[in-house]
Amino acid sequence: MSSLLSSSRVSSAVAVPITAGALLLSAVPAHATATPAQTATSKSTGVTYLKSLQAADGSYVTGGGLSNEWAFSALAAAGTAAADVAPGGDATRNARLVYRNQLAATTWPSAAPVVTDYERGVLNAYAAGIDPARVGPGRNLIADVAAYWQTAEPGYYGPSANFNGTVFGLLALGGARTQSGAQRVPQALLDASVTAVRANQHNDGGWNFGKAAGDPAALAQAGDIDMTGAAMASLCSSGVPGTDPAIVAAKNFLKGKLVASGAFNSMFGANTDSNGWAVSGLNACGINPQGADFTSGTGKTPVDFLISQQFKPGGGFKYLPTDTAPSPYASVDGLRAVAGAGFTATPPTPTTAGEPTWATTGSFTAGTAARLALVVDDGTGSPRVCAVTVTPTGTTTTLGAVLDAAGAATPSGCVTAVTPSSGSGTVTAVNGTANSGTSSWKVSIDGAAATGAARSTVISVGDTVSLRFGS
Repeated sequence: MSSLLSSSRVSSAVAVPITAGALLLSAVPAHATATPAQTATSKSTGVTYLKSLQAADGSYVTGGGLSNEWAFSALAAAGTAAADVAPGGDATRNARLVYRNQLAATTWPSAAPVVTDYERGVLNAYAAGIDPARVGPGRNLIADVAAYWQTAEPGYYGPSANFNGTVFGLLALGGARTQSGAQRVPQALLDASVTAVRANQHNDGGWNFGKAAGDPAALAQAGDIDMTGAAMASLCSSGVPGTDPAIVAAKNFLKGKLVASGAFNSMFGANTDSNGWAVSGLNACGINPQGADFTSGTGKTPVDFLISQQFKPGGGFKYLPTDTAPSPYASVDGLRAVAGAGFTATPPTPTTAGEPTWATTGSFTAGTAARLALVVDDGTGSPRVCAVTVTPTGTTTTLGAVLDAAGAATPSGCVTAVTPSSGSGTVTAVNGTANSGTSSWKVSIDGAAATGAARSTVISVGDTVSLRFGS
């Protein structure tokens, strides 16, 4: 697995000492087709274990590329709000508040960030109940991902050779909805990455972490269990139905890897992480991981295997069947999958008094630089995507100011010319494409209905701005 995105196979295989001996004890035996009661117990004890991983300062982020912040996706999937997780019940150190402050820091994620840092942030901020586009006045994780759009290879995020960056970009932008539950980015943007993911599907129906598109030898190589689950989820979270041929082929690939224990036979053998990613992929596509297709000849399912990997009553999951201690990373992957989620989950409403479902920044801070994600679609099938930095003079800005600043956006070339170039009037041309007849430039904010684009259109902090040319 990618050391930047999930549990490291090497790290997961190492026994992690736990101070509370009760969190170890014995693993439960596997049962065919886990019952609702077994699943409920697995979720409850799994949450207890993940709570035990919280540091005294309230944090889950441990530094470096690999961290326990993925716990937020599993906690949300199991119905526990990050704002309700606080050491000693101290609400001033609740996990959501601490995580939000960490994400908002100018030093996060590191001096040499990569796109998967921001994609991980989007997925876990969303699950923690932090609007990923409105983490703070100077932190918009959606825009941070957009900055890695590959103009020369539309649909890819970050270097295309590191294909998992594109898969998790699609997971982040397709899965992290707005506070009202709407898709925040235009479908044309998701479709570009869907095309890229499809092009990388191996001949056996699986995917791998590296780019395979256009390389017959790479496409002929065996797919990977983990990445197949992630790629499936990326497609389905972006509108691809479970009946799509690519999803059916991936399902059949996984079905062919099922062994007697209910585990998938990954390149590292039967393990919780690979099983968790595969089950999360099935979950995201609405495919029952305990259906007939995923019940072994001995009557075991992938969910049975995951629950058999969980310590009772401690709740942690071991990585390998032979391990004698739980792995934090395997516990996240296992719990999230057993709870029925893909790679993120809608945040539950906190039970702590006064804590809202969403923690969000409501306005720009005058004089503070802020990023916005901008998508420009001229209708030719190749949208331009970039992160635009603006420094508002008030609590809002305007579309005109965004388009003016887009000349220095990352990546470059998103906006090369705008008519008019000043004032507050209707936008009549962008990048040389001018309004004509019934076709004109329209603007949509956070996936809302498009309206006529005007330089005076109000833009607020965290808005994902989509310009589209058409009727």
